[in-house]
Amino acid sequence: MNTAILLISCPDQKGITATVTNFLFSHNANIEHADQHIDPQNNTFFMRIEWSLSGFDIPEDKITGEFKPLADKFNMNWSLFFNADIPKVAIFASKSKHCLYDLVLKQKQSYLKCKISMIISNHSDIAPIAKSLAIPFFEFSKTPANKAEVEKKEIQLLKQENIDLIVLARYHQIFTKDFVLEFPNKIINIHHSFLPAFAGSDPYSQAWDRGVKIIGATSHYVIDELDAGPIIEQDTVRITHRNSLIDLKREGQELERIVLSRAVRWHLERKILVYENKTVVFD
Repeated sequence: MNTAILLISCPDQKGITATVTNFLFSHNANIEHADQHIDPQNNTFFMRIEWSLSGFDIPEDKITGEFKPLADKFNMNWSLFFNADIPKVAIFASKSKHCLYDLVLKQKQSYLKCKISMIISNHSDIAPIAKSLAIPFFEFSKTPANKAEVEKKEIQLLKQENIDLIVLARYHQIFTKDFVLEFPNKIINIHHSFLPAFAGSDPYSQAWDRGVKIIGATSHYVIDELDAGPIIEQDTVRITHRNSLIDLKREGQELERIVLSRAVRWHLERKILVYENKTVVFD
């Protein structure tokens, strides 16, 4: 079904929900989903509303103009989306392949409604995978000396292909501030623990050495401060003294797959609003 989605945030006051729903009703809309949230500490109202375009009497290209006076009245930050528009996704990956495989499989199974337009890596290891999946592959080898120059090429490629979302599927590179600012709230990362936690290249060894009883994974939007972006999803699994280091890595990778794909799906379904370095994730 072809639907339209409004994501709204604004100062809370009486009448917002009634005004929005009455606007849609007056134009013969059938509302499919509606969810809202109020943050009383910040006096902020959040809303996601989705309606069928079948019978809706405003043409798609006129909805923005018709809704703008209402939005201005309530001082709304708002975005309009159409589920018929298929987002273009670029996946960045390094040598770890589990999240890459999972995303591609779920896209092919229609769990993720998008087009994976390209895979980008700093290693050639991923090239055979991309070739077998018939997905364009680009290798950009990075060093501290050439990072800024290489990122300019990546930005040019991503914009040339009109990429809507960048997913870091265990991509072991840190982007510069200039790169991140080009794609605000459009880069999703998976972190191998709750944040902040065991930092470094081998977190599972550290966790195993400490005898942890729980491990987790965190998916978040990328900002210019490392691993400090708005958190989208987290999950955990219990660990006992009987678990080996191999067990921890296996369980951790499974969590990474689950948490990352959830975050990506919610973003693609336009279910996330970002505010003050936090997220509202609608049902």
